[in-house]
Amino acid sequence: MDGVLIQRNVGEWDHARLQGLLSGWLFDREKSLGILVAPSTRVQVKATRFRVPDITVLACPRPATGIITEPPFLCIEILSPSDRVVEMQDRIHDYLDFGVRYVWLIDPKTGLTYVHTAGSVQEVKDGILTTKDPDIRVALSELE
Repeated sequence: MDGVLIQRNVGEWDHARLQGLLSGWLFDREKSLGILVAPSTRVQVKATRFRVPDITVLACPRPATGIITEPPFLCIEILSPSDRVVEMQDRIHDYLDFGVRYVWLIDPKTGLTYVHTAGSVQEVKDGILTTKDPDIRVALSELE
């Protein structure tokens, strides 16, 4: 709902651990991939709507303000036990409608992982998350 502050579920151990490991993996490759990584940063997806992805990846210069107002390259959402599917779908649609090229959705409890793009949703069956241009390739098994 636009203009309404909705309390976000705070991650538990599995969520926080995966967020840290994945952020670290991406941070280590910022220069080589030409990206900028920021965990838990506000993204203005509409004039009156903000989202806070677990991890935001930019393939463009640093934002001029403290809030990201241009579409990130990648938004990563890690499910918490209390996350609701309907709310997560709304979040993913907001990102894609804003122009985000990739949205990764990861459930650390079940291992189910999906890559959302404007034209498709793909379940990641091999545990390797990828993007194109820049080419990111993360094997989730390497993050344990």
